[in-house]
Amino acid sequence: MNLLERIDHRAKAAPNSTAHVSGDRKLTFGQLGTRSNTLAAHILEQYGNDRAPVAVIGHREPEMIVAFLGAVKSGRPYVPIDTALPDERIRHILAISRPALVLTPEETAKLSHTGNAAPPPWPLKPDSPFYIMFTSGSTGAPKGIIITLSCLEHFIEWMLQEQKFIEQGEIFLNQVPFSFDVSGIDLYCSLVTGGTVVSITRDLLANPKSLYRALADSDITTWVSTPSFAEMCLVEPTFNQALLQRVRRFLFCGEILLPATVRLLLDRFPNAEIWNLYGPTETTIATTSIRIDRDVLQKYSTLPIGHPMPGTEVLVIDENRNRLPSGSRGEIIVRGPNVSPGYLGRPDLTASRFFSENGQRAYRTGDWGRFRDGLLFFEGRIDNQVKLSGYRIELGDLEANLRALPIVRDAAVLPVVKNGKVKWLTAFVIPNANLRTGGPSLTTTLREGLRERLPVYMLPHKFVIVDTFPLTANGKVDRQKLAESL
Repeated sequence: MNLLERIDHRAKAAPNSTAHVSGDRKLTFGQLGTRSNTLAAHILEQYGNDRAPVAVIGHREPEMIVAFLGAVKSGRPYVPIDTALPDERIRHILAISRPALVLTPEETAKLSHTGNAAPPPWPLKPDSPFYIMFTSGSTGAPKGIIITLSCLEHFIEWMLQEQKFIEQGEIFLNQVPFSFDVSGIDLYCSLVTGGTVVSITRDLLANPKSLYRALADSDITTWVSTPSFAEMCLVEPTFNQALLQRVRRFLFCGEILLPATVRLLLDRFPNAEIWNLYGPTETTIATTSIRIDRDVLQKYSTLPIGHPMPGTEVLVIDENRNRLPSGSRGEIIVRGPNVSPGYLGRPDLTASRFFSENGQRAYRTGDWGRFRDGLLFFEGRIDNQVKLSGYRIELGDLEANLRALPIVRDAAVLPVVKNGKVKWLTAFVIPNANLRTGGPSLTTTLREGLRERLPVYMLPHKFVIVDTFPLTANGKVDRQKLAESL
């Protein structure tokens, strides 16, 4: 059975089991199967047999999962878009993806409750696009990464074999939005094993008391999040095994996991395993993993990101694409069936990052890394990309959107790094001379202007107004000198 057939099998075998919880709303496997089939039939009837994607806009409502499965059952990939994104960003994504239709939770509810609930007649092929995930792009516009059914299945099989989830017994924490690929860990590992996904909504994040109460009531067994979210929770002294009595594992992905975070977790959750996962969106959620125990903590000051998944090869290469020996730093290359076919509508960008080797797709991650003791270590970005609170951000994207503001003549954005981790972003801005007002009012104008164009997580923490940028000998902005002024 393919991924969709396995999920539908759960709907038939245990229709009353809870598939998703979001706030006070629940979705059973039976409802998920029936409603996604009904929606797929409607899409096929109204929009024909083309492969145009379906954009799904929402915020962790049960209808989003119905829409995801309804789209792929109709033979189309879905494009997840969180409502936290500003309107302009959403318009960019829609312009690039050119969806056949855009589904909100309300529209999904209306289209999936009435009509033909028979399984769709169109079997999904392994190389069919399953979803298109948009991430930050260096030109100021987001880029869509195509993930096929076979890519996702390869990842899921690895997770099932490695983590040995309990059939119909796991409760997964969903902390990141569905528009962030890390959510695929909790969503699809849960759906294929008959588990339950419990979503943490924006309302809970804004109210710590409600958040910890919800975590205590969730009964979760598998925690999936960015390290930053766990670090935020660890500030609360009661965040421990007594609060999450059934939690058996923490799965971290999306950014650097610090040793201090693991030590606290091991102290507070003695019955749980801590796992560190790594992988760009282009290689389907994650590619390497390792369980971090006290022996690993004692041996390494910087935590390894682990071993590659079975069937996938991870290499460290030099600038001539020669494989480097253990201990040497180079670019991390991922080769295998989990690698994306490329970027939507961007053959130029696809050709620059993807290539074929030994009959398999390969991806240049743009990450520095090296092998030590048979383990892979991440050592930062080669280009101008950073990870902040689990989100991948192209600094060029942020700079391009700053320059698009009428008040800005030029801009440069730098990360502020502490203990090897990006803590916040600082924007150096040269304002237009005729618009310069100086002081806090200019900073407010810049922040509000960016808020209309970019997600909140991309906004700089600090703005520094300057008259000129220091330049290198070849006439480029001297970012090192800017960094020294921080």
